[in-house]
Amino acid sequence: MTGSSRGIGAATALALAGDGWHVRVNYRSDEAGAKEVVSRIESAGGSAALWQGDVADADDVRRMTEPGDDGPVLVLVNNAGVRVDNLSPSLTDEDWATVIDTNLTSTFRATRAVLPKMMRARFGRVINLASVAGIRANPGQANYSASKAGVIGFTKTVAAEVARRGVTVNAVAPGLIETAFTEDVLEGDMAKAIPARRIGTPEEVAACIRFLASPEASYVTGTTLTVDGGLSA
Repeated sequence: MTGSSRGIGAATALALAGDGWHVRVNYRSDEAGAKEVVSRIESAGGSAALWQGDVADADDVRRMTEPGDDGPVLVLVNNAGVRVDNLSPSLTDEDWATVIDTNLTSTFRATRAVLPKMMRARFGRVINLASVAGIRANPGQANYSASKAGVIGFTKTVAAEVARRGVTVNAVAPGLIETAFTEDVLEGDMAKAIPARRIGTPEEVAACIRFLASPEASYVTGTTLTVDGGLSA
């Protein structure tokens, strides 16, 4: 699972470990946070291991998705992401490339790496983190919105390609969730724009990912599950 040292990633790692999955806890720079996640999983009787790597680096993605002592990756959660916000005329080529490479290209590379083994096993779950920003306009986030809309389109197409082999591919699109990733925008009266009138929690997103990874979700594929308190309704 990419980007699992904090926030939605950490909550999802804990949830999947609770279902008996061995979790590869990936981090780029937050080693302390990742170690804390592994410790919490093991304290609860689960199994996890640290996997350092940058999802924007093709070699790191290849290494992190290879079969290991824990066997092949049969559940992949593409969670790692970045934001570099600005109005479109002010975005630089670097701002654009950083967000697209981390949010979209890494999702493609990791998914491509694990699909052959999933198809041979006749079982696999790919869950990609999109965003409501990929569904509705969010001024100042043209690069982020493009990356997340791309994740949704990628999810639908790959799901149709592999459905007959027992592999499901879905996306989860969070709205405003209280994490370090969004702490700079969770100020003032943001919650008033949400029909539920509150900010969501990482655990609420993790619960949806947990369902999509479960055997009960075997007939759910190619969909995008919004977790946003009605923001995109």
